[in-house]
Amino acid sequence: MPRLSEVIAALDALWPPERAEGWDAVGTVCGDPDAEVRRVLFAVDPVQEIADEAVRLGADLVVTHHPLYLRGTTTVAAGHFKGRVVHTLIKHDIALHVAHTNADTADPGVSDALAGALDIRVVRPLVPDATDPSGRRGLGRICELDHPMTLGEFAARAAAQLPATAQGVRVAGDTEALVKTVAVSGGSGDGLFDAVRASGADVFLTADLRHHPVSEATQHAPLGLIDAAHWATEWPWCEQAAAQLDEISDRHGWDLRVHVSKAVTDPWSSHHSSGAPN
Repeated sequence: MPRLSEVIAALDALWPPERAEGWDAVGTVCGDPDAEVRRVLFAVDPVQEIADEAVRLGADLVVTHHPLYLRGTTTVAAGHFKGRVVHTLIKHDIALHVAHTNADTADPGVSDALAGALDIRVVRPLVPDATDPSGRRGLGRICELDHPMTLGEFAARAAAQLPATAQGVRVAGDTEALVKTVAVSGGSGDGLFDAVRASGADVFLTADLRHHPVSEATQHAPLGLIDAAHWATEWPWCEQAAAQLDEISDRHGWDLRVHVSKAVTDPWSSHHSSGAPN
């Protein structure tokens, strides 16, 4: 069985921490480098529900996409909800490791997994990483559909193939317009409209779209927009990342047991609507 330090070295090779944004907080949050690792659990959010699942599973390592402590803190006391997560993990000898923006821009990265969940072919990054001579790394992806379909049909595909959440998907634009080129970005994406327009994409699927950027984008050009839940656009990465670690485990003879949490940790719990306005 590998030590934690060996598994973390493998994860850092997949998602080098130096490629994370300067504001980000990635890497190992807790864990003994010399501890043995047998079971690994992947999840989007380092919340108590995931920590409790790791305990039930008998996991030795949890890998999440979102950081536990994105900003500095002066306490990990269990009286605070983040401190309870740390206490739960340490009490049961479970390590926590985070791959966030360094996984967003990786090859393959979060948006590759999102494209895979939607069954669309990746062509290139939406915002290429200038340090990558191969031109494969970067934020978001430009993709192609095998056959054109209407915006409404593509939105229905997204709703059916992404993990179910209370939000579902929201659509802006002419639902009868034909789309062929798709821009995707897992997680919050309304800061990428300039790159999307420059790409010539017919539709942009992302999360956390706000009123004013969407209003301006739809007035600027006939771009279709699909707004999915943040968690749903990033959860496919967990399956992709677990498969990558499985392959590494097989290659090294580690015999790891790698799991993906199915817990829906999207914070929105219900959706109510009186119907679309006339």
